[in-house]
Amino acid sequence: MKKKTFRFQWGAFLMLLLYGGLFFALFIRIFYIQATGEVAGQQLEAKAAALYEKEAVLTAERGKIKDRNGNIIAEDTLSYRLIAVVSPKATTDKKHPKHVTDPEKTAKILAQYIPMEESEIYKNLTKKLSDGRQPYQVEFGVAGRSISHETMNAIKEEKLPGITFASDSKRYYPNGPFASHLIGFALKEKQDDGTFNTVGKMGLEYIYNKELTGKNGSIQYESDIFGYLLPNSKKMVKPAENGSDIYLTIDKTIQNFLEESMTEVYKEYNPESMVAVVADPKTGEILAMTQRPTFDPDSREGLSDNWLNEVTEKVMEPGSTMKTFTLATAIETGKWNPNAYFKSGSYTVLDRTIRDHNIVGWGSITYLEGFQRSANTAMANLLEQIGDETFIEYLKKFGFGEKTGIDLPGEVTGTLLTTYPINRVTTSFGQGSTVTPIQLVQAMTAIANDGKMMQPYVIDKVVDTNTGEIIKESEPVVKGKPISAETASQVRQILASTVTSEAGTAQRFAIDGYEVGGKTGTAQIARPGGGYLTGKNNYLYSFLGLAPIDDPQLIVYVAVKQPKLSATEVGSEPVAKVFTSVVQNSLKYLNIKPEDVAEVKTAKIDDYIGKTVESVQVELANEGLTPIVIGEGGQITDQYPQAGIPITKGSIVFLKTEGAITIPSFENWSLRNILVYRMMTGLSIEIVGEGYVESQSVSANTTITDSSPIVVKLKTPEEKYTQVNEEPDEESESLPQD
Repeated sequence: MKKKTFRFQWGAFLMLLLYGGLFFALFIRIFYIQATGEVAGQQLEAKAAALYEKEAVLTAERGKIKDRNGNIIAEDTLSYRLIAVVSPKATTDKKHPKHVTDPEKTAKILAQYIPMEESEIYKNLTKKLSDGRQPYQVEFGVAGRSISHETMNAIKEEKLPGITFASDSKRYYPNGPFASHLIGFALKEKQDDGTFNTVGKMGLEYIYNKELTGKNGSIQYESDIFGYLLPNSKKMVKPAENGSDIYLTIDKTIQNFLEESMTEVYKEYNPESMVAVVADPKTGEILAMTQRPTFDPDSREGLSDNWLNEVTEKVMEPGSTMKTFTLATAIETGKWNPNAYFKSGSYTVLDRTIRDHNIVGWGSITYLEGFQRSANTAMANLLEQIGDETFIEYLKKFGFGEKTGIDLPGEVTGTLLTTYPINRVTTSFGQGSTVTPIQLVQAMTAIANDGKMMQPYVIDKVVDTNTGEIIKESEPVVKGKPISAETASQVRQILASTVTSEAGTAQRFAIDGYEVGGKTGTAQIARPGGGYLTGKNNYLYSFLGLAPIDDPQLIVYVAVKQPKLSATEVGSEPVAKVFTSVVQNSLKYLNIKPEDVAEVKTAKIDDYIGKTVESVQVELANEGLTPIVIGEGGQITDQYPQAGIPITKGSIVFLKTEGAITIPSFENWSLRNILVYRMMTGLSIEIVGEGYVESQSVSANTTITDSSPIVVKLKTPEEKYTQVNEEPDEESESLPQD
């Protein structure tokens, strides 16, 4: 037998070596991966999580801005985001394309609906990715966001292939031009991470942007590579934190009275500008504030280069409204003798002569008549008796020359011009020195509030909507007491005489049924380069008033700059049209009836919770109050107003009990009472209009058995009452000449 010889197979050996080496390397790699969990420096667990774990964003709502009664001034609302699908892969049926087939035509049509140039839209529709591929879809930045329902429908009507929409949110201002320079506006802005947030750009939206802005939440979950939720996977939810709500001291109804009146006068007289403020003298709360020109915060239509809130951020010469505080100083220092005489017409200070607005004066008249006629010479003679230093000291006590401290940024101080004797004289009647409208309002609170000067404020409270916690709450602040209660009372009566006296310059500011008081002003306007403008259309006409005079509930300041007056009109006419309309409507809205003006009788509310409603009804009726029972009777579970709050006799007191609710007659109820009733009952009550109830969709004495809405229609006092003003014309003031 032939013996086989062994032949070494180099090929087989090399193959064994190669594949054995590869197998060994693979084994080592697998062992390394199992031991370390890393590949190319990346954690496999993290890679797997990235593949299978998904995260969805829960968008936070921006906080609401509300008035003192909870009415919405600004809130987020549903809008739409424009999307264009540009990839042909989206289309499966060429007869019904799902992508943009004609970019040129699409760009031309879209340019009619969104604020973006046609060329930019076309460029966006035809752009490529960095690697040269075509994107699946494109968006249009800010221009393609916050699209209204109407615009969306209009674009859909164009039937453009590939154009679709996604739900979005936008900032909505339901009241149109409404304290716009105070509220401001917010817009969607692209952030560094590519997301879009609503950002405050002006006014309270800008000032309180941090408080209003919420924090987005998220939902994390596991899915397969196709995005479907895996069985038994756990979701991790991080809730969104909505922004805080801001409640203002503004009263929507009073603000609407002011806005409507200002708009009417602005259209009629076409002035350069207007500004107005309504405040509560007892607390310093600002109830209404506006200016003209103004703008619509939804569209920004009408927004000019002037973004200043002129109530706090712009100074002007106050004109004769300043005489109010010169008078108060004279009374407080014992230098006021209303029946003493002085020579009107002119007054000389060294080499300078000042004159009254009729140039020649009225001869020798009393100081009281001089104030009623708004004589500059009366103030100059009073200043001589008061003393310059004492006068300036009192103006500082009234807060002039420094910020009021109102809770708004950008407040300016104005300047008390006191360098030369002529400066101090002209300051006594409102020329030379400068102030802000809010300084005049703050100083007037001392006159209205028995000497106590209240700091103005516009923020009532800031509420965390996630917890209900009040983050910030404002309280009335007494800034000082520049004068005594006796002085304040005397000044009020003299201010009332400027309206009622035959010599008074404020006769057209009278309001039927209410006694009001105040001081007119006619300030000269500085000419660029020096000097003052001339002609009756070139003044700042104003009025600083309060009402009712014996127990002021409102302070109102109105200023109209350079109105276009007819040959027979005087400067106080446009100012009076705003003042009388706003004050009369507001006093009626606040349930201050004309017959109650002289003496406001009040009753104090006790704690009725736990008592039987039948006995409390009798008690309230004996106090001159009107009880309204919510429920079937028996034990009282809630009440409004709360215990300890004094209210005007004749007012409504709500008493809540258990059981079915029977609707009362809402006739002549104020908006405030309707809002309280809705809050306490939880009924679906739809309110249409402003002012007082005229009709209701459900008859009185009907027992409510379902959740159908109840429609309550209101009318403003202006619609119910015809106002007639037939006072004689006032001679316009003319400020001093050198």
